Amino acid sequence: MRAEHLAADINEALVEHQNESRRQPMENYMKNHFPFYGIKAPERKKILAPFLKEWKTLSEKERFEVAFHLFQMPERECHYAALALLDKGRRAVSLQAVEFYEKLLQIKPWWDTVDMIASHLCGEYFKLYPGQLRPYTERLREADSMWLRRSTLLFQLKYKEETDETLLFETILRLKEEKEFFIEKAVGWALREYSKTNPEGVLHFLSMYECRPLSRREGLKWLENKQPHLLKHF
Repeated sequence: MRAEHLAADINEALVEHQNESRRQPMENYMKNHFPFYGIKAPERKKILAPFLKEWKTLSEKERFEVAFHLFQMPERECHYAALALLDKGRRAVSLQAVEFYEKLLQIKPWWDTVDMIASHLCGEYFKLYPGQLRPYTERLREADSMWLRRSTLLFQLKYKEETDETLLFETILRLKEEKEFFIEKAVGWALREYSKTNPEGVLHFLSMYECRPLSRREGLKWLENKQPHLLKHF
């Protein structure tokens, strides 16, 4: 009940700050998949600030319940609020937290929430519990849900030198033939981010395996801009 009340209070605070002039452009940007209150990120951050104090007193179970209730609400700002609040506790979650993250990835999924959950929440979780990374990646990259498959490409997005390169390239090989924009884009994004850490490894991978044109273009963007000399003989 406490979690439900807190979610309702957050929604009420958002309602009080809704902006009709911004609503339609925000909805258009997200292809009209979700209604919006028309509240931009900086203002949303200020609105949520008073709730963070109470958030710290909640158990993990209650925090997840608040997030779940917020995700049941129609407006996208409620979903963003849930993720902002979960992000505050991402470095101290239980082993079971990934089960909730997997569930959340499938509630009203679109790239904006999926990418945050996958790269930030799941990404931090797998640093805490590295033994979970491979089994979850292997299972979810075979999932029926395209968003779950996309997520497996983003789990290690911020890992830099800590990246399990073998697992990353294995996952790309499993998904690189998919003719789905969001998968093609994520393959390229994962390669581009990892090229900042291991440019030679990414170039070797792309020389060995053919990827979709979009994936290849995205994967080489950083190198083309920052280290074009590496591409002379590529």
